[in-house]
Amino acid sequence: MSDLQLLDREPSAEAKSILDMDRAVFRDSFERRHFTLGHALAGSELFQLPRLIELARDTAETRPTDLYFDAGDIEIGQRWASSPKSSFPIDETIRRIETARAWIILRQAERASAYGKLLEACMAEIFAAAGPGIEKRISKREVIIFITSPRRITTYHIDRQCNFILQVHGDKQINVFDRNDRDVLPERELEQFWTVDNNAAIYKPQLQDRADVITLRPGLGVHLPVNAPHWLQNGDDISITVSINFQFLDQERASLYRANFFLRKLGIDPVPPWVSPARDAWKRPFGDLAYRIRQVTRGRTPGA
Repeated sequence: MSDLQLLDREPSAEAKSILDMDRAVFRDSFERRHFTLGHALAGSELFQLPRLIELARDTAETRPTDLYFDAGDIEIGQRWASSPKSSFPIDETIRRIETARAWIILRQAERASAYGKLLEACMAEIFAAAGPGIEKRISKREVIIFITSPRRITTYHIDRQCNFILQVHGDKQINVFDRNDRDVLPERELEQFWTVDNNAAIYKPQLQDRADVITLRPGLGVHLPVNAPHWLQNGDDISITVSINFQFLDQERASLYRANFFLRKLGIDPVPPWVSPARDAWKRPFGDLAYRIRQVTRGRTPGA
């Protein structure tokens, strides 16, 4: 039995680390730029297909909003809402994963005890590497599991979460762009993303050569900071990938981009965030207030 399989039982004092990170690289790059790391999840029983079918079936029955799956051909720049739906239920889709051309997402896997223990163990290692204070900055933390058919593409996008993407089975290539490159990710796209459109980031094939292309194999992972643009191409085998991710409690990024979104609607060409501390100081409450008003007038619960 491997160290990771001990997560099904009581934690062991002798258990090895799950994440293999260079502390100097981590402290220099964490939440600033992407970097690769090793991990010990490959081969764990938690990520074998029979176990994942069980988890997916339970998710579909008890938390259907935490389950997403589709099947069909996808383009790099395609919007998620236009993805073709699978004609089979989730457990059958996983059984057919080799030929289904499917992409399956199991969110909040940590609600199952063994995956919850995994999340806490990984977060403890991240906290230790980041140094004091980070735990107080984090709100929501989560385990997301991706199961992908051979050769399937995951469309270009950006995330609200800070991610540690860990490859468990199969190979895939991840194309990561610099989130500070405003040719790749313009201010307008960031404003729309944080305010009105989760698919606001637009893939620009003419800038593909600016991507850092990393081949993820079992035991290798990559850290992606918030809003790092990326897309993925699966290899010739089934891919199983685990995302250990979390959102920061500090809403400064969201507040500033929302403020600029509404200012632009008023015909003002706003200064980007973090250029003028004085302007940012009044934009934060303005962005929060304008966003909450928009949510309430549309009958939605305000939130990030």
